Amino acid sequence: MSFPDKTYGSIQPFLDDYFAQITEAHRSVDRDAVISACATLEQGFRDGVMLFTGGNGGSAAIANHLLCDYVKGIQTDTTFRPRVISMSANLELMLAIANDICFEDIFLYQVRTMGREGDILMTISSSGNSENIVRAVSWAKDNGLRTIALTGFSGGRSADLADINIHVEAANYGIVEDVHQSIMHIIAQYLRQSEMAEDRIAKSSF
Repeated sequence: MSFPDKTYGSIQPFLDDYFAQITEAHRSVDRDAVISACATLEQGFRDGVMLFTGGNGGSAAIANHLLCDYVKGIQTDTTFRPRVISMSANLELMLAIANDICFEDIFLYQVRTMGREGDILMTISSSGNSENIVRAVSWAKDNGLRTIALTGFSGGRSADLADINIHVEAANYGIVEDVHQSIMHIIAQYLRQSEMAEDRIAKSSF
């Protein structure tokens, strides 16, 4: 069911219903998928492979935020040295690809140029159906990269293509993006604390 599906006359009931929708959306996430994604990322970081991430719109902001929290956050007080590229962060490169080739190839071009077998591609797409996301996942699958797709709504084509699909059962972009952001934070903070001494955890800010 879509949300909202009626007119709200004041913000308080909208706020209450939005929070309720977020709670249900969090419950819908397959825990095993998150566990698998976390294990894939942990091993990838230990092996020194590259993590490529990307998304459009609000999902681009999550990808860029992921770059910060995974490179700096996970590394703090640990031996992890994550290597991460947000393909949504380089405006000049994205516009050059979009202008000279096509917008649908803005992520494919980057991962095809810099990706190597064994690397990881983690896409963020509420619909899961954005053509530039689908093309990148498809190429990565065909060329030995491990693939993780964060999706919402019906999951789209990237949900079917990816090795691991972390799906959010919601039909509201804000709610899907809120949960995707939470998952990004959960994995980052879990990996960081997993290598920290317990007394250090209690004294640290996450």
